[in-house]
Amino acid sequence: MSGNVSPDQGFALQYDEPIERALTGIEKLLKARYAFSKRMIALLLLQEEAEIIKMAQLREASFPQIFAIIQNTRSKYKDPLRYVITLQRQEKANDILSQVISDSKKTTRLQSVLDRITIQPLTGIPILLVVLYYGLYKFVGQFGAGTLVDLIEGNLFEIYINPWVNQFVAKTIPWHALQTLLAFDYGIITLGLRYAVAIILPIVGTFFLAFSLLEDSGYLPRLALLVDRLFKKIGLNGRAVIPMTLGFGCDTMATLVSRTLETKRERVIATLLLALAIPCSAQLGVMIGLLSGRPLALATWAGFVILVFLLVGYLAAKIIPGEMPAFYMELPPLRLPRISNILEKTISRMQWYFLEIVPFFILASVLIWAGNITGIFDAIINGTAPLMQALGLPTEAAEVFLFGFFRRDYGAAGLYDLQKGGVLSGVQLVVASVTLTLFVPCIAQFAIMIKERGWKTALAIAGFIFPFAFLCGYILNLILSLLGVVL
Repeated sequence: MSGNVSPDQGFALQYDEPIERALTGIEKLLKARYAFSKRMIALLLLQEEAEIIKMAQLREASFPQIFAIIQNTRSKYKDPLRYVITLQRQEKANDILSQVISDSKKTTRLQSVLDRITIQPLTGIPILLVVLYYGLYKFVGQFGAGTLVDLIEGNLFEIYINPWVNQFVAKTIPWHALQTLLAFDYGIITLGLRYAVAIILPIVGTFFLAFSLLEDSGYLPRLALLVDRLFKKIGLNGRAVIPMTLGFGCDTMATLVSRTLETKRERVIATLLLALAIPCSAQLGVMIGLLSGRPLALATWAGFVILVFLLVGYLAAKIIPGEMPAFYMELPPLRLPRISNILEKTISRMQWYFLEIVPFFILASVLIWAGNITGIFDAIINGTAPLMQALGLPTEAAEVFLFGFFRRDYGAAGLYDLQKGGVLSGVQLVVASVTLTLFVPCIAQFAIMIKERGWKTALAIAGFIFPFAFLCGYILNLILSLLGVVL
């Protein structure tokens, strides 16, 4: 392979010896006329392009010999030929680029070491656990859902804003129905805006800050390589880590991003798992914040949800037909994140998320207010009392799941209120957290599921998730009760 090619000379990329021998053999057997060169057709045949295979079968009398060459060459590599050929092309491209481009920012020894240890399971998994501990548990869970929420919700809203709003509305508005729409237990300001501004916004802000830091550092593509083998067991590949990770920000946005996955089978499995077992940033932050004071309870919640994620993914991969595509990804260099990039991404995402959730929270407050004054709200809560009893939960927990119909993070905020009121024990808190995490997707996510996957698939996913979430909660409560676990 010559590195220097003059502009007047043709350029033919030379592959390794087995592939070159196969190309030569196939070219000699090709007798029909094609729009491309015989070498190009031979390359496409080696990569088993479906259209070219069909064309050759119709045109070439010697196709059985051609196919035998393809099979023989394929047997010499552990990876698909398409992947092998692509890697060799990339290697040659890098060789050519290295002759005409000089990089003043040389890769340091530290960068090379970090590159290796972040994608090797032996070292990559401990690094991932450290990232999750400090990024999610300490920063989002304890600081965002703990310190910031206590400061804004506990000190600002509970002490100053909500009492003032209740007093002002009671004095200035003579109609009780309108009073309860704006203030008191289910008011737009005292419930809807309090949830959105005091509980959800600080959690979303800290999550997006941590996510932007990881994104700008180049860590996420390495995470994709690290989990590729595991994801193949659940019908996905490493590329699916991008929508799955985005799901921890917003499942609605992640469902949209799942369209980048290669096959319909992958897109359906990813949509199912996002709707079932990936909590959005606000819900995740509230759950971690609620359970952070009980490490065993937090471990039980996380372990059970991960188990459900893997089990449902594995079964879906077995049931849903289709083939697994090859996975390869170019790794960007690891780098120190830029503060300007992190702040810009965080602020823009917070603005987008806040503008999305406020209308939903206001709408949910209005619907709950309407249900409350008409008696429908109480009827639903009383009607679900046997279901709550089966889960080992108090009747008041039905409100959380009713809130969760509008948005799962809205329901998580309701769970925060119940816990703060001392209504739930440790076991009840874990059972409620697991069931709510696995609960039906929010209205926005369901709408995107319909748009991306179609009515039938979206309804089938929601129809599976609703009873399955409560079944999981029932099983978990039964196990904990039989074992006499105190969390």
